[in-house]
Amino acid sequence: MESRIVNNKNTQVLACIDGATLTSSVCDYAAWISQKTETPLTLLHTINHHHEIPVTSNLSGNIGLGSQEHLLEEITNLEQQQSKLKMQRGKMILQSAIDYLQKKDISGINSTQRHGDLIEAVIDLEDNIRVLVLGLRGQAHDNQENKIGTKLEAVIRSLHRPILIVNGKYNQPKQIMIAYDGSPAADKAVEMVASSSLYDGLVCHLVCVNKNEDTAIKLLEQATKKLKTANNLNVIVIQLKGKADLELCAYQEQNNIDLTVMGAFSHTRLHDMLLGSFTHKMLVNTKIPLLLLR
Repeated sequence: MESRIVNNKNTQVLACIDGATLTSSVCDYAAWISQKTETPLTLLHTINHHHEIPVTSNLSGNIGLGSQEHLLEEITNLEQQQSKLKMQRGKMILQSAIDYLQKKDISGINSTQRHGDLIEAVIDLEDNIRVLVLGLRGQAHDNQENKIGTKLEAVIRSLHRPILIVNGKYNQPKQIMIAYDGSPAADKAVEMVASSSLYDGLVCHLVCVNKNEDTAIKLLEQATKKLKTANNLNVIVIQLKGKADLELCAYQEQNNIDLTVMGAFSHTRLHDMLLGSFTHKMLVNTKIPLLLLR
């Protein structure tokens, strides 16, 4: 099953699901965004046939031909059966997710199943994505709290669309936090919050962690001006000092933040290799969803 997605606005909330523990939460957050922004919701399941090296490629050169040809045929048939099973399993995952959402009175759900790598799929669909929603961990690291999905960083670095990373049970956001550092990605986050209907009626904590008080005040003032243009948004401005990831994670927990909005991977690859990525630290340590922008 592979469908082409078409809608009038040419945008969609795209939720990536694979049957892992976080699948229902991914569906819930995607549905929340879809309903508040009046954007169509599409569920995506990908079938990667390259996870295993085909058995035939391992054995065909070793077992010889002739009397062993029937074995090669059986192996080929087995691989074809495995491929069909993957497709059927994917269809079941998609249908289960649709049934789950429909029980919550959410309708008009699209679904698509694509062959190939997740990264390739989302890049191919990027022009039609308003927000991408996916779990922090897929099946490969299910229930391993100290792990993140093997493809997650590559997806974040490859896609130039807002990405919501879900890491726990669904909790409808009432209070959000913008981690603001004055970077272009952080400015983009502020502009998005100020202009999107998704955040109507929410409390927005604008938080800057900077050891230089004058710099922090200046940054917060320029961001606050943009947020004040938003209708029905209660803004709380906070300045903190210390190590950014630790301070932000502590603030989230102490103030019942439901969702954090921040820029992603603003540093260079070299910086990340030497010091570790700030985004990666937030992904591993935060207990609430992260909406990332590049």
